[in-house]
Amino acid sequence: MARPSMITASKSVATIMAATCLSLSLSAPRAYAQHDIFDDFPFVISCENKGTHHAYYLSRVTKDGTATYVASDKIAGTISLDGHAKAVGGPGGGSCAGKTLEQLRAAGQAHSLKP
Repeated sequence: MARPSMITASKSVATIMAATCLSLSLSAPRAYAQHDIFDDFPFVISCENKGTHHAYYLSRVTKDGTATYVASDKIAGTISLDGHAKAVGGPGGGSCAGKTLEQLRAAGQAHSLKP
């Protein structure tokens, strides 16, 4: 028969192990979420083209860091962190074409959701 001190010690070890496992499982997502690529790009870019103002919404970011923005009428554009905005599917882009993200931000055309 086990002594009371051994039972207490076993319960203590089990409690410590359970707490450690819980702690590791709660902190695990942080280890994988090191950097959100969407934080590097504005959520909306506003452009004027032929007298019409368009809101281009961030749609995706590829492995090479190229962001695609889409608007109504099936129009889209791309930009990378160190590149220039360009229209997808032909010429255009209006007041955004050829600008960098830094230039779009300075012109008040890049809008983020975070303060």
